Amino acid sequence: MDWLGDNAWAVWLGLGVTLGVAELFSLDLILLMLAAGALVGMVAGLLSAPVVVQILVAAATSVAMLALVRPSLVKRLHTGPELKLGHSRLVGKQGVVLQEITGIAAGRVRVAEEDWTALPYDDTLTIAAGETVEVLEIRGATAYVHPVLRLES
Repeated sequence: MDWLGDNAWAVWLGLGVTLGVAELFSLDLILLMLAAGALVGMVAGLLSAPVVVQILVAAATSVAMLALVRPSLVKRLHTGPELKLGHSRLVGKQGVVLQEITGIAAGRVRVAEEDWTALPYDDTLTIAAGETVEVLEIRGATAYVHPVLRLES
């Protein structure tokens, strides 16, 4: 029993490694938080703290990790990046007018290296070829665009 009191850090290390390996099978992040507590208990053991203090420190760390760290990690892991697929990825992008666009006659724009049939979002506008436009909406195969204002120098 004397060895266990002198080498409690080794027990904490073994517990931490065991919980870490078990986490690989559960993937709930609960055992990982408990392993972190065990490793903090190991540090307390290396600093020659009494066993009761080691247990309290390990328990407090585990509870803190479960309450403070785990929720944000779970949220981050369960919500991936927002992917814009299809035509919606072009909304907000800028392009160049290839053929004049009016409210009456559709023109052509090049957006993201693709040519699109385009109409002005405001059907009272006429947008000349060479102008820079922003795509505000895609309906079917038509991009609804608005000219980007340029500051004159």
